[in-house]
Amino acid sequence: MTLKVHYFTDPNGDALEILHSKLESGIQLSTGKEIPPHAVYQVLINGTPERANLDASPDLDTLIIPYAGVPETTRNLLPDYPQIKVYNLHHNAAPTAEMAIALLMAAAKFLLPFDRTFREHDWRPSYQPDPSFLMEGKTALILGFGHVGQRVGRFCQALGMDVIAVRRHPETPLITGVQAEIHPPEVLNQILPRTDILIITLPITSETEGLIGAKQLASLIPGGILVNVGRGRIVDQAALFDALKDGTLSAAGLDVWYNYPKTPEERGSTPPANYPFHQLENVVMSPHRGGGSKETEILRMQHLAELLNALHNGTPTQNRVDISAGY
Repeated sequence: MTLKVHYFTDPNGDALEILHSKLESGIQLSTGKEIPPHAVYQVLINGTPERANLDASPDLDTLIIPYAGVPETTRNLLPDYPQIKVYNLHHNAAPTAEMAIALLMAAAKFLLPFDRTFREHDWRPSYQPDPSFLMEGKTALILGFGHVGQRVGRFCQALGMDVIAVRRHPETPLITGVQAEIHPPEVLNQILPRTDILIITLPITSETEGLIGAKQLASLIPGGILVNVGRGRIVDQAALFDALKDGTLSAAGLDVWYNYPKTPEERGSTPPANYPFHQLENVVMSPHRGGGSKETEILRMQHLAELLNALHNGTPTQNRVDISAGY
């Protein structure tokens, strides 16, 4: 049986060649930002489809979002199409987890302020009290224990930390060999006082937006560290800024933010938050590039091919999205 797929983009030549090379012979793939006339695809690959894209083919029963997470516009549209199954990709899990650990290490060891000073040939900070945070023997709490969170947990264990985690379905089998104490979301406030390092890998949903505020930050072990590679709005920005400024947190590593450029012209001058995080020495700032790497497009095509082959063969996949939950 032929599986007809339309990829609503124009992948570059190398990426498209990789995708074609890994697809089984029974999959017929078309690409482009124009819907084919008399569309008959069963699978549409499009992160932000419009209603016309979903209505174009009477055979459409599957939507693939070619990255992790579900955009808000897509989340709002899909309840009108209950017959469409939704999947996404986790090809960026490894680079995102690596970014989380890079931010953690840089924040814990205050690498950036020391780097800036030493570039001026100033050795004096080395002879002053060292603010570095020792991670071995500490407890890391990971909010969101899926593809990214479990990889982060494995790295934390390798650094000698104890790992506790919060996930919506604690009973779901883990996909890595990480050892962790796993809890449901309703006990979050009970385990925060045990936490030295809070690492956020959650998606943004109505349940996670504003999940971490002043009360939660004050509940952490004093002088802890926060790392966010999930979504900025999970953490209240005013509470986060105040906690970093007054020492409730000793440091933070942030790859996700509150304000984003809306046009190409704004990319060179958009403040990422309503508070001047850039003025704080104890913050490592990254412009939402956690999932990026030289290999990202190759990984995307590999994971996309694996998912399409599984759908063609009717074999189970872990990439199904629960639209009602938002991920």
